[in-house]
Amino acid sequence: MGRTRGGHRSSARIVELAILIGLPILFHYLIPVRTLIPRPYSYLGAVVMALSLALSNWGSTTFRQAGAGFQLHSETPALVTSGPFRFSRNPMYVGMLIWLLGLAVLLGSLIAFVFPVLLFLLANFIVIPMEERELERSFGEPYLEYKRRVRRWL
Repeated sequence: MGRTRGGHRSSARIVELAILIGLPILFHYLIPVRTLIPRPYSYLGAVVMALSLALSNWGSTTFRQAGAGFQLHSETPALVTSGPFRFSRNPMYVGMLIWLLGLAVLLGSLIAFVFPVLLFLLANFIVIPMEERELERSFGEPYLEYKRRVRRWL
């Protein structure tokens, strides 16, 4: 878990883990609405989850190698446009979304599919636009050119 400047664990990381792991599993067992994907087909979700972890890791490694910070308001020395950022402006969000889809397939229940939808809505309409405004302010025209060239998701 990352630490903030004050030395406390980032509450965003804890919330992220709860959303990505805990809540879908909890709701799957507390509210077993309907099984959409029966076993053994649901095991394909584990493959999807592994692929998404590879994408997320590639994105975060590329980000770190460029010296970029993960905090929205931290000073980012470089605009990262290499690696998976050539195909998506948000490969780590894409990875999280695919991971949640994989978990939903693995669980197989209808309620688990609510979480990828919630993540997409939250990221697409609240978090990413905030980040994009900050990047436009920080990098100006180079970011606007990158934004014209590379799609938000895929």
